[in-house]
Amino acid sequence: MGAAGPRGGRGLPLPGRPGWDEDVYDPDPDRAGKSYVREGGFLEDAADFEPEFFFGMSPREALAADPQQRLLLETAWEAMESAGLVPAALRGSRTGVFAGLMYQGFAASILDDVPVDVQGYVAGGASSSIAVGRVSYTFGFEGPAVAVDTACSSSLVGIHLAATAAAPG
Repeated sequence: MGAAGPRGGRGLPLPGRPGWDEDVYDPDPDRAGKSYVREGGFLEDAADFEPEFFFGMSPREALAADPQQRLLLETAWEAMESAGLVPAALRGSRTGVFAGLMYQGFAASILDDVPVDVQGYVAGGASSSIAVGRVSYTFGFEGPAVAVDTACSSSLVGIHLAATAAAPG
Protein backbone atom coordinates (compact mmCIF):
# COMPACT_ATOMS: atom_id res chain seq x y z
CA MET A 1 0.00 0.00 0.00
CA GLY A 2 1.05 3.54 -0.58
CA ALA A 3 1.55 6.09 2.15
CA ALA A 4 -2.20 6.65 2.36
CA GLY A 5 -2.92 2.89 2.40
CA PRO A 6 -3.97 0.74 5.32
CA ARG A 7 -1.24 0.84 7.94
CA GLY A 8 -1.15 0.39 11.69
CA GLY A 9 0.02 -2.17 14.21
CA ARG A 10 -1.58 -5.48 15.13
CA GLY A 11 1.23 -6.53 17.43
CA LEU A 12 2.19 -9.67 15.51
CA PRO A 13 5.58 -11.18 16.35
CA LEU A 14 7.54 -11.16 13.10
CA PRO A 15 11.25 -11.51 12.33
CA GLY A 16 13.17 -8.46 13.51
CA ARG A 17 10.27 -7.16 15.61
CA PRO A 18 9.71 -7.19 19.37
CA GLY A 19 8.29 -10.48 20.55
CA TRP A 20 10.00 -12.58 17.87
CA ASP A 21 11.89 -15.52 19.37
CA GLU A 22 15.21 -15.71 17.50
CA ASP A 23 15.73 -19.18 18.95
CA VAL A 24 12.53 -20.57 17.43
CA TYR A 25 14.15 -23.44 15.47
CA ASP A 26 14.05 -26.98 16.82
CA PRO A 27 14.49 -30.08 14.62
CA ASP A 28 11.74 -31.88 16.56
CA PRO A 29 8.42 -31.16 14.76
CA ASP A 30 6.47 -32.04 17.92
CA ARG A 31 8.18 -29.43 20.11
CA ALA A 32 5.55 -26.91 21.22
CA GLY A 33 6.25 -23.26 20.43
CA LYS A 34 9.07 -24.11 18.01
CA SER A 35 9.48 -24.47 14.25
CA TYR A 36 11.25 -27.40 12.62
CA VAL A 37 12.03 -25.38 9.48
CA ARG A 38 14.84 -22.85 9.28
CA GLU A 39 13.26 -20.52 6.74
CA GLY A 40 9.82 -19.10 6.12
CA GLY A 41 7.92 -16.75 3.90
CA PHE A 42 6.63 -13.61 5.55
CA LEU A 43 4.53 -10.79 4.18
CA GLU A 44 6.23 -7.44 4.31
CA ASP A 45 4.59 -5.18 6.89
CA ALA A 46 2.18 -7.94 7.94
CA ALA A 47 1.63 -6.26 11.30
CA ASP A 48 0.79 -2.91 9.70
CA PHE A 49 -2.93 -2.44 9.26
CA GLU A 50 -5.36 0.37 10.14
CA PRO A 51 -8.65 -1.51 10.19
CA GLU A 52 -10.85 1.18 11.73
CA PHE A 53 -9.48 4.22 9.93
CA PHE A 54 -9.07 2.69 6.51
CA PHE A 55 -11.58 -0.17 6.24
CA GLY A 56 -14.24 0.67 8.83
CA MET A 57 -13.47 -2.36 11.04
CA SER A 58 -13.40 -2.03 14.80
CA PRO A 59 -10.18 -3.08 16.52
CA ARG A 60 -11.99 -6.07 18.09
CA GLU A 61 -13.37 -7.14 14.72
CA ALA A 62 -9.90 -6.85 13.17
CA LEU A 63 -8.39 -9.06 15.89
CA ALA A 64 -10.92 -11.80 15.11
CA ALA A 65 -10.63 -11.51 11.32
CA ASP A 66 -8.70 -14.16 9.42
CA PRO A 67 -5.59 -12.53 7.92
CA GLN A 68 -6.97 -13.60 4.51
CA GLN A 69 -9.72 -10.99 4.95
CA ARG A 70 -7.18 -8.27 5.63
CA LEU A 71 -5.08 -9.33 2.66
CA LEU A 72 -8.14 -9.43 0.43
CA LEU A 73 -9.10 -5.88 1.43
CA GLU A 74 -5.56 -4.62 0.88
CA THR A 75 -5.22 -6.44 -2.44
CA ALA A 76 -8.53 -5.06 -3.68
CA TRP A 77 -7.38 -1.54 -2.79
CA GLU A 78 -4.01 -2.07 -4.45
CA ALA A 79 -5.61 -3.54 -7.60
CA MET A 80 -7.82 -0.47 -7.98
CA GLU A 81 -4.92 1.85 -7.21
CA SER A 82 -2.68 0.08 -9.78
CA ALA A 83 -5.43 0.27 -12.39
CA GLY A 84 -5.77 4.02 -11.82
CA LEU A 85 -9.28 3.63 -10.41
CA VAL A 86 -10.61 5.68 -7.54
CA PRO A 87 -12.44 3.31 -5.20
CA ALA A 88 -15.02 5.95 -4.28
CA ALA A 89 -15.93 6.30 -7.97
CA LEU A 90 -16.96 2.62 -8.03
CA ARG A 91 -19.34 2.97 -5.06
CA GLY A 92 -22.83 1.91 -6.14
CA SER A 93 -21.57 0.27 -9.34
CA ARG A 94 -22.22 -3.33 -10.38
CA THR A 95 -18.59 -4.20 -9.59
CA GLY A 96 -18.28 -7.81 -8.45
CA VAL A 97 -15.87 -9.53 -6.09
CA PHE A 98 -14.76 -13.07 -6.92
CA ALA A 99 -12.13 -14.69 -4.72
CA GLY A 100 -10.66 -18.12 -4.28
CA LEU A 101 -10.27 -18.68 -0.54
CA MET A 102 -9.46 -21.83 1.36
CA TYR A 103 -7.94 -22.99 4.64
CA GLN A 104 -10.55 -21.55 6.97
CA GLY A 105 -8.76 -22.89 10.05
CA PHE A 106 -7.98 -19.47 11.51
CA ALA A 107 -10.84 -19.47 14.05
CA ALA A 108 -9.81 -22.83 15.47
CA SER A 109 -6.23 -21.60 15.84
CA ILE A 110 -7.18 -18.57 17.94
CA LEU A 111 -10.33 -19.68 19.76
CA ASP A 112 -8.66 -20.55 23.06
CA ASP A 113 -6.86 -17.20 23.22
CA VAL A 114 -9.66 -14.83 22.15
CA PRO A 115 -10.70 -12.28 24.78
CA VAL A 116 -14.37 -12.47 25.75
CA ASP A 117 -15.14 -9.08 24.19
CA VAL A 118 -13.79 -10.32 20.82
CA GLN A 119 -15.45 -13.76 20.71
CA GLY A 120 -18.60 -12.47 19.02
CA TYR A 121 -16.54 -11.49 15.98
CA VAL A 122 -14.78 -14.82 15.42
CA ALA A 123 -17.45 -16.49 13.25
CA GLY A 124 -17.56 -13.56 10.83
CA GLY A 125 -13.81 -13.20 10.88
CA ALA A 126 -13.36 -16.82 9.85
CA SER A 127 -15.91 -16.98 7.03
CA SER A 128 -14.76 -16.79 3.42
CA SER A 129 -18.20 -15.58 2.31
CA ILE A 130 -17.92 -12.69 4.74
CA ALA A 131 -14.45 -11.91 3.35
CA VAL A 132 -15.80 -11.18 -0.14
CA GLY A 133 -18.86 -9.50 1.30
CA ARG A 134 -16.59 -7.28 3.39
CA VAL A 135 -14.79 -6.11 0.24
CA SER A 136 -18.11 -5.37 -1.48
CA TYR A 137 -19.49 -3.57 1.56
CA THR A 138 -16.31 -1.61 2.29
CA PHE A 139 -16.08 -0.22 -1.24
CA GLY A 140 -19.83 -0.02 -1.89
CA PHE A 141 -19.88 -2.49 -4.77
CA GLU A 142 -23.32 -3.77 -5.77
CA GLY A 143 -22.33 -6.64 -8.05
CA PRO A 144 -21.94 -10.30 -7.09
CA ALA A 145 -19.76 -11.28 -4.14
CA VAL A 146 -18.57 -14.86 -4.66
CA ALA A 147 -16.22 -16.89 -2.47
CA VAL A 148 -14.87 -20.05 -4.10
CA ASP A 149 -13.33 -23.00 -2.26
CA THR A 150 -12.36 -25.75 -4.68
CA ALA A 151 -9.16 -26.59 -2.79
CA CYS A 152 -6.03 -26.03 -4.88
CA SER A 153 -7.94 -24.58 -7.85
CA SER A 154 -9.85 -21.94 -5.86
CA SER A 155 -8.10 -18.90 -7.33
CA LEU A 156 -8.26 -20.25 -10.87
CA VAL A 157 -11.98 -21.00 -10.57
CA GLY A 158 -12.57 -17.55 -9.05
CA ILE A 159 -10.83 -15.89 -12.00
CA HIS A 160 -12.83 -18.01 -14.44
CA LEU A 161 -16.12 -17.04 -12.78
CA ALA A 162 -15.14 -13.35 -12.76
CA ALA A 163 -14.17 -13.46 -16.45
CA THR A 164 -17.40 -15.27 -17.33
CA ALA A 165 -19.45 -12.69 -15.39
CA ALA A 166 -17.67 -9.82 -17.16
CA ALA A 167 -18.09 -11.32 -20.64
CA PRO A 168 -20.81 -9.77 -22.80
CA GLY A 169 -23.92 -11.81 -23.46
